[in-house]
Amino acid sequence: MALPHASASLRYGSKLQKIQAHYRRSKLNVRKFSIAVTAYRVGSYLLRRIPRIWLNPIQRFSAYLATGVAKEKKMLVGRHLSRIYSEDLPPEQLKRKIHQTFETYARYWIDSARIQDLTDFEIDSGFTVEGFEHIENAWQTGVGPILALPHLGGWEWAGRWLICSPKYKVSVVVEEQSPPELFQFLMKYREGFGMNVIPLGPSAGRQVVEALKANHVVCLLCDRDIEGNGIEVDFFGERTTVPAGPATLALRTGAHVVPVAVYQRENSHHAVVCPPIELKRTKGRFRDDIAKATQDLVYVFEDLIREAPEQWHLMQPNWKSDYGALESFRLQRKNFLKFERTP
Repeated sequence: MALPHASASLRYGSKLQKIQAHYRRSKLNVRKFSIAVTAYRVGSYLLRRIPRIWLNPIQRFSAYLATGVAKEKKMLVGRHLSRIYSEDLPPEQLKRKIHQTFETYARYWIDSARIQDLTDFEIDSGFTVEGFEHIENAWQTGVGPILALPHLGGWEWAGRWLICSPKYKVSVVVEEQSPPELFQFLMKYREGFGMNVIPLGPSAGRQVVEALKANHVVCLLCDRDIEGNGIEVDFFGERTTVPAGPATLALRTGAHVVPVAVYQRENSHHAVVCPPIELKRTKGRFRDDIAKATQDLVYVFEDLIREAPEQWHLMQPNWKSDYGALESFRLQRKNFLKFERTP
């Protein structure tokens, strides 16, 4: 029979072991985060200095590496592409399109790392735009326009181009990232070329309203619902939620919601600016007015994304069915790996 003090000692030892294990994991996570931040800093520094002729090979290699390692993201990208094309793509064709998506995503990060050191002339030379009058007309009202963008192409380049004109002040809402050190680095990086960065959080709404009243051009990436409290819409044939922010802010401030997409071209970027979304305050519920405006915005997003599906950098589950598919994929991989290890 175990003695009482021995039992207590064992219990204490078990707790102590858990604390020690948690401490070791915490230290390991800190090391991982430090490595990630250092790697990004070094990579960003090198990308700004290497000859342009090397960038395409780096982009292709990064995509090759990512598709080999990021299996879950690769699966989700394939699902999203199949959804956009609304057809069963042949496996080889789908595989190429998935790889192209990772290539354009790698280019996004490469371009983002380089734009701070480019001159205004270089930024302007690598950028074309159609429909800019929609932004200018909205800005002339005295309340800053809300540029609503999907995660498509090279949106950072467009923000940097807009800042080239001293006429416009640009505010951008960004989601916080882990580790916090990396988020702080990216925030200072964007602030370095003149953006007013607003972290997504409890005070973001107030800061955006202040920016709009100061006639800032406010950029919102709003094709996925990060916080999970958005408006339900039909998006590429299935119900999901997207942020209600653009429509809510517009109806409350009088700002125009202007849909924008920025496409990567071979050696440049091209922006398409659409007419503002029609916003009406009816006699019905405020939320219903927001829902209608948000759905109208999503329909425009669908058209913009269909122009270049391989440039849509959505690598997370975005529809309810994605979560079930992801669980099945994980289970299949787990069983496959277990089978591979069986002697």
